[in-house]
Amino acid sequence: MSTAIKMEALKTKGRKVWLVVAVMMVVQLLWAAWSISHKNADDLIQGWQFFLYQFPMLNCIIMPVIAAVVASRLCDVEHKGQTFKLLKTIVPANRIFDAKFIWGSLYMFGAALGQLIIMIIMGLVLHFGGPVPWGALGCYLFFTLIVSLTIYVFQQVLSLLFVNQMVPMTLGLVGGFVGLFSMFFPPSFQKFLLWSYYGVLMQVGMNWDATTRVADFYWTAVDWPSLIMIFVFLGLIYGIGRSLFISREV
Repeated sequence: MSTAIKMEALKTKGRKVWLVVAVMMVVQLLWAAWSISHKNADDLIQGWQFFLYQFPMLNCIIMPVIAAVVASRLCDVEHKGQTFKLLKTIVPANRIFDAKFIWGSLYMFGAALGQLIIMIIMGLVLHFGGPVPWGALGCYLFFTLIVSLTIYVFQQVLSLLFVNQMVPMTLGLVGGFVGLFSMFFPPSFQKFLLWSYYGVLMQVGMNWDATTRVADFYWTAVDWPSLIMIFVFLGLIYGIGRSLFISREV
């Protein structure tokens, strides 16, 4: 397996995949800076909760795009060179699939960790109220990573099965918008959409007073059944996608 992962690392060398992740992190940083710039000292008391509410919403669009681009960049090398058939004679197909997932997961982990670092640095610099909620931030990292890996493996399967990478890229963009608009869907319906789980697993709720235009944030309990559900999605997509790739004639 280590050899297959090294092959993935060599194939992505010079392809600037990390640059894509970095650009999306800069976009998220600028959004966070802009959204918090309108807050006064009283609002910053709930700064941690504000970020833990805003970042999952932004992830609905940002993370599916990163997943689609990373998966496409990791899979189009073989498509362009038509080397999947040759590669399968050297490395078992299941190992190729696993190696691409592991290597792609590093990018998704880097993106989730980058967000956490942005939140912590901005929270400390701007003196958000109360102690740093390490537990909630740790859960945020974990939830973001699990949802992102589920979306990533979905994109990886599409990128492996479709030669034309415009198909998975388009579905990735559509999925991002579906995830964002799913915030307005009934909670029971949201759980059928992969892209909505950033919001489903949100740890903060918001009361919005339309008259005073004041938002009040509050902690919510972790939705454990939904967390189990996203693990089920991850296992199902991984298993089915892996089988489709192994049985695919190239």
